[in-house]
Amino acid sequence: MVKTRESILASYHKDIEVQEIKIEKLKGNLNKVSLSRLGSFVVEILIVALIISEGFHWLLGVLLIFPIIFFLYLVKKQVNLQGQLSYAKKLHFIFENEVNVILSGKQGYDTGNNFTSELHPYASDLDIYGPGSLYALVNRSNTITGMKLLADRLGRSSPATEIAERQEAIKEFIENIDKTFHFRAGLQNQEPEQLEMLKYKVSQEMPGQLTFIQGRFIRMYTKVAPFIAAALLAAAIAYGGILWQIFGLDFLFNLSLVFVYRKGVFGIYKGFGKSAELCNSLADTVAWTRSVTWKSVYINRLFGTEGTNLSLIDEIRKLSKIIDALDAGLNFLLAPFLRGFLLWDFRCAIRLDKWHKKSALSLVSALETISHFEELISFATLAHNEPSWIFPLITQEFNFETEAIGHPLIPECQRVLNDFQLNSTPTTDIVTGSNMAGKSTFLRTLGINMILAFAGAPVCARRLSLSIFSLVSYMRIKDSLNDQTSTFKAELNRLKMILDLSANDPYSFVLIDEMLRGTNSKDKYLGSKVFIEKLINQRTPALFATHDLQLSEMESDHPNEVRNYHFDIQLSKGEMNFDYKLKHGPCKTFNAALLLKEIGLALN
Repeated sequence: MVKTRESILASYHKDIEVQEIKIEKLKGNLNKVSLSRLGSFVVEILIVALIISEGFHWLLGVLLIFPIIFFLYLVKKQVNLQGQLSYAKKLHFIFENEVNVILSGKQGYDTGNNFTSELHPYASDLDIYGPGSLYALVNRSNTITGMKLLADRLGRSSPATEIAERQEAIKEFIENIDKTFHFRAGLQNQEPEQLEMLKYKVSQEMPGQLTFIQGRFIRMYTKVAPFIAAALLAAAIAYGGILWQIFGLDFLFNLSLVFVYRKGVFGIYKGFGKSAELCNSLADTVAWTRSVTWKSVYINRLFGTEGTNLSLIDEIRKLSKIIDALDAGLNFLLAPFLRGFLLWDFRCAIRLDKWHKKSALSLVSALETISHFEELISFATLAHNEPSWIFPLITQEFNFETEAIGHPLIPECQRVLNDFQLNSTPTTDIVTGSNMAGKSTFLRTLGINMILAFAGAPVCARRLSLSIFSLVSYMRIKDSLNDQTSTFKAELNRLKMILDLSANDPYSFVLIDEMLRGTNSKDKYLGSKVFIEKLINQRTPALFATHDLQLSEMESDHPNEVRNYHFDIQLSKGEMNFDYKLKHGPCKTFNAALLLKEIGLALN
């Protein structure tokens, strides 16, 4: 069955309903478990009261054990149910988020505002990062590295071979899209900073934090300390007397060791305490990446030399158990006994040291792989949600040809599609037109779809074939009081950047919207004309949106290098109608006078 947006929305709504039913059922089960725990506690109290009032009997002693066992069973069951409830809520969020993206373009993931830069060749002009941007539409990453990888991918082009491999990988993720929701759920609600900190501490800080247990005496004594304590306790119980004092001194000696090495001990707690749940989630996520037999060369390359080695998952779970053991040392009731009898912190540190030497590099590598999966899954989710979009054809020879191309950030119901193609040789295409007729949007439509194409993602078009370009644009120019930069100076800076980039990169593609706004009309025309001639001489393809009709006359001087297009309006009974369709030739109809008249400024 051919998928449509409507069928995909219906599927998401069904998934949401399934999770809502599951959530309500789990909440009910948790309430029952809570009541049962309370009941077992009450029964235990009643048995204790009966023993106090009637005296101890072996049958009452046996009965005393059962509520405790049942209570512990219920605690374990409650933890399991809470895990299931948390997971169901994560899936519910994911499905609901996809519905919101399809219907409104808004979602609950990072918008990439941290990656905005006025100095980037095109990011600010084409709405690549920030609220309402392409990044905000695509991103489904929960790790900081995943977010950075996506930002980097949207900020540059790639070789044709890599794009082809990425297309293959993204298509494979689309085939497994239902499974990717579970991958995302494994990372959902994990703080990105916590994930990044775990990776940093494992790779950078852990060796230094574990130096305090590297000494031979400490490692040897930690091994025998529990046996010494057990022997002294048994002897004290059997013979009493001074042995109790010796046992007490052993207890204090162990505590004093912890105090002496407190900096190292509490450094570990600070670095890894309360991270067990995170490690379990990572283990589940890594297990998912290795549960599918991937065909894509690009995906398999992400695993590096480890291939599908499942022992890594066990090692991550082992780290989780070590951290769980560490966390037990934070219990104020248990801590004195664990430290005094077992040197618990030292034992955990030694286990952590052994784990680090064996598995640290593998964990860091696995986290990197997870981040790459996030970036690819982000594009795959976009492709799944937009079944009418297509994967473009990347060509080696100079080429740009498209049918029914639209702006991906404009809602489908408002989106106007256009056809466009470049000649077999680079040209400068001058686009004239009325105000608000669609010139700037058309330039952005071409640019933003190029960015998607170069990322290996589908594009908002019926058909698109293109060669590799290095995009550079000139659209939103701002002055800056902080930098003491006027609008005209900012324009000159941008023009110089374009000239430098295009002169050194034969694959440059330039998008310009109304250049030299900060000067008089004569200098604006002359400056624009000489700039276009510079691009022609460099054989740099460009689209040049302008209100200056004089520039359209350049086609007669450069018939093979300059083409004219326009967007116009239809006037009916004094009202303006826009069709936002690209047409050949220079514009003949303008609307500035009508727009000024609407705000009370009639032109004579």
